[in-house]
Formats: sequence, C-alpha cells, structure tokens
Amino acid sequence: MLRAAAGVRGAHSAGHGYGHGVRTGPDGAGMDRVAKRERGGTGRMGTIGELGEFGLIGRLTRGLPRGADVRLGPGDDAAVVAAPDGRVVATTDLLVEGRHFRRDWSGPYDIGRKAAAQNLADVVAMGARPTALLVGFAAPPSTDADWAVRLYDGLADECRRAGASVAGGDVVGAPGITLAVTALGDLGGGRPLTRSGARPGDVVAVRGRLGYASAGWALLAEGRDGPPELLDAHRRPEPPYEAGAEAREAGATALLDVSDGLVQDLGHIAAASGVRIDVDSATLVVPEVLGPDGLRHVLTGGEDHGFAGTFPPDSPPPPSWTVIGSVREGDGVRVDGRVPDATGWDHFRG
Repeated sequence: MLRAAAGVRGAHSAGHGYGHGVRTGPDGAGMDRVAKRERGGTGRMGTIGELGEFGLIGRLTRGLPRGADVRLGPGDDAAVVAAPDGRVVATTDLLVEGRHFRRDWSGPYDIGRKAAAQNLADVVAMGARPTALLVGFAAPPSTDADWAVRLYDGLADECRRAGASVAGGDVVGAPGITLAVTALGDLGGGRPLTRSGARPGDVVAVRGRLGYASAGWALLAEGRDGPPELLDAHRRPEPPYEAGAEAREAGATALLDVSDGLVQDLGHIAAASGVRIDVDSATLVVPEVLGPDGLRHVLTGGEDHGFAGTFPPDSPPPPSWTVIGSVREGDGVRVDGRVPDATGWDHFRG
C-alpha cells in the first residue's frame, strides 16, 4: 500500500519507503555500467516470485541514488524528503505495458529511464528542481528478477541525470507490468511556472528535441531497425532538465513539457491563458532524419519531453531556445494561420 503524509515545515514524508528494514546509501555509479547490458531478462536471479517480496525489495533498493534532499530513504513506513521552500511540487504518471511500452521494443533499463524522465520533466516544467521519485511497481511473479533490477537501474540513472533520488515506493504482484511514478520537486522560493501566464505580445519558444520519439515509434510499428537515433529517442527520451531554470531566469510567463504533441500542448497554454498561439512552421527545426513526415512528427508527436514556453517581448528566451511563434488575442492554436487537422495524442482516443 502506498502511503503519504504531510510532514513538518522544511520536509515532507512521502510514499511507502519500501519499509521492510532495507536502507540505501549514496551511489555515484555511472550509467554506462547498465547501458552496456543486453536487453531483456537473463533469469540469473530467478523470478521475482522465487525471490519473494522482501528479497525483491532488498535487491531493488540496493545502490539507489540518495541525494541530500532525501533525509530518510527506503526502510521505514514512509520516506522523508526535504522541502526547504515550504511547498512541494508533485506529479504522477502511470505506465502500462502494451499501452506505454512494449517489452519486445524496449529493454527494462530503457523503460526505467523513460518512466523517470517523463515525471521529472513535469517537475521541471513547473520551474522546479526535481528532488525525489516514488515508484509503484506491479508485475507477474514469473517476471525475471534481473529484468526488475535493470528496470530500477534505469530509474536510478535517470534520477542521477536530473539530480534527484528514488526515495521509496511499493511492489505488488499483478497480471501485467505497470509502473506508477510520483515525482517531487522544490521551487526554491520562486513562483511556479504554470500554463496560465501567457499574454498577447509574448513570443513562443521551444527547447529540446521534437518529433524524434514519434518517428521512432512509427519505425518500430513498421518493424524497421533504424535509424538508431530515432528508435533510441522513443525508448529513452532525453529531456533538457536545465530548461526549467533557464526559462525562469529569462522571465518565462508560461511553461510545459511537450508530452502529447507540440500543437496539443500549446493548446493547453492557449486555453489556460485565454489567448491564441500562432506557430510559424518555417521556424521549426525539422531534421532530415525524421523523414518525409518530419513536420507532422514535430507538430503532433509526443514523448520527447522537450519544453515549450512563452516569454515577454522585452525578455527574450535564452540562445538555447528556438522562437517558433507568438501569442495573440483570441483562442486556440494556428499553424501558418490555419487550424491544424491533427494535434497530438489522447489516451482515451488513441
């Protein structure tokens, strides 16, 4: 059972700390030790059913990164994570096998990296610094224990990229594999960057890759084996975690991560802010590797977890950002003056 409790000022207690007497310490091991392993489970530790709940918890929590923000990690009924700002940014996502990942397309390490990245990116999109993840892991007892361990290696290494830690979670047997990931973050005394701050006259800019993950998904669906950089982008997004701090320092008025498609996600800013957003397709970066449908992938493809934001005209975005449009009075999103036929992903419509 996953439990959370509000804590004392300056810290909060969160999650079920894999509370079965197992504790972890800092681990500075790099990502390469896992990235070089082959995909899939080897079964050398047997199954998670044979390992048992407590044995699995002990193996999964061994070597998890623990930064200064985690005051009490796995080993008690709940973790304790520092909240010096007095506020906690929190977000959660579900990843369901067959819906969000396929084991014949992605290895466990990649799935772990992706699960962490999409949640950490949401924290960054609020202008916050990621501090910790809580991970719920459901899987059939027949799952290779080695597969589960390498899943957690991926979670841990993505946390290292973002400066966060895996603070706790829960494990349970289930018919299929599901991950429930909650990410926490700290605003450092600043205001949250929401979707509702865009104003007419602002410029629209993006940071990070767009379209790569979508193009990679299309290649995998067609049974193709390249280009590798597109397949890897689908399996393992690489959010530019520094984007949140960059946007805040530049005076961004609104910010979000591009998870469901650029047009659709800009539509969330437009709706929340009561404005119209115009995108100039000529300003979009459409690499040749994306193929003949490159512009469509950039406009409607999600899961790259780049960032889109709006900035005042007298406070332009940093050079690492690309200006792609403007904010006007009105509503909705226009691309080259027209309402686009497609916008992006909807979990209930496909």
